[in-house]
Amino acid sequence: MAFHQASASGSGAGPSQAYQQTSSANYGEQRGVRPQFDILEWYPHFQSCHRYFLDHAQHTAGVQALAAFINIQLPYQKHPFPVTSSATASPSSAGPATMRQAPNPFSNASERAHAQGVSLIPYLRRLIATGNDAPGVLHGFFGDAWVHGIGPLHEIERRNYLFAAKSTDWMATKRAYDISPEETVPFLSPLQGATEEELVAADSSWSDWISMQDWMLGPRALDDEGEPPRMMEAQRIKHERGG
Repeated sequence: MAFHQASASGSGAGPSQAYQQTSSANYGEQRGVRPQFDILEWYPHFQSCHRYFLDHAQHTAGVQALAAFINIQLPYQKHPFPVTSSATASPSSAGPATMRQAPNPFSNASERAHAQGVSLIPYLRRLIATGNDAPGVLHGFFGDAWVHGIGPLHEIERRNYLFAAKSTDWMATKRAYDISPEETVPFLSPLQGATEEELVAADSSWSDWISMQDWMLGPRALDDEGEPPRMMEAQRIKHERGG
C-alpha cells in the first residue's frame, strides 16, 4: 500500500512529495551491507525520527489511514494516556496516578509509554510484516532522517522477519507480530523488495545462529572450511599416526 497524500516534511517538501522523497535513492541496494556503525552518530538521527513521528506523522491523514488498515494504534490513540507529541513522551509526564495503574501484560501499556517514551519498533515491525515498509512510507512515518535514524533498525527487523518465517509456521509467526488482542496483525505479507545482498547477509546471520544453537562458539567456532578446529586437530593426529 502506498500513500498518495501527506503533509509537508521538515525540509519543506510539498504534500505530493513527502511520501515519495527519500534521503537515499539507492537505500534498497545498500540494505544488507554492514558498514562500520557508530551508535553515537546514529542516535541524534533516531531522535529526529522519534520527534517527527510523535509531533507530525501520527497527526497526518496518510499515517492515520495506514495505521487503521494494519490495525495498530498511534500514540495519540492510546487512552487513557495518549501521547500527542514528543513533549509528553517523557518520564516527567508520568504522575503518581499513572504509576499506581496495574501492570498491563502487553507491551504497549500506556503508563510505560509515558515513563520510557514511545517505542518506534512496533510500528516498524507492523509495516514490515504487512509489506508496507517501502522507502516512501518510512519517510512519511519518520521524516527526512529516516535512512540514518530508522534504516539500521529497519534492516535488523527485516532480518528478524525472515528468521521468524524460517524458524516456525505461519500461525506462530502471526502471534509473534500481534501486539495485543485489540491490535492483532490483520495479515502477513512476504518480505517486500528483498535484495541478493540482504539475503546473503541474512544467510550469514542465520548460520551464526545455528552455530549458537549447537554451541559452536569460541574454541568450537567453525573455521573457513566449515570444520571446528578441534575436529581438524583430531584428523591431523590421526593422519600422522597412519590411521
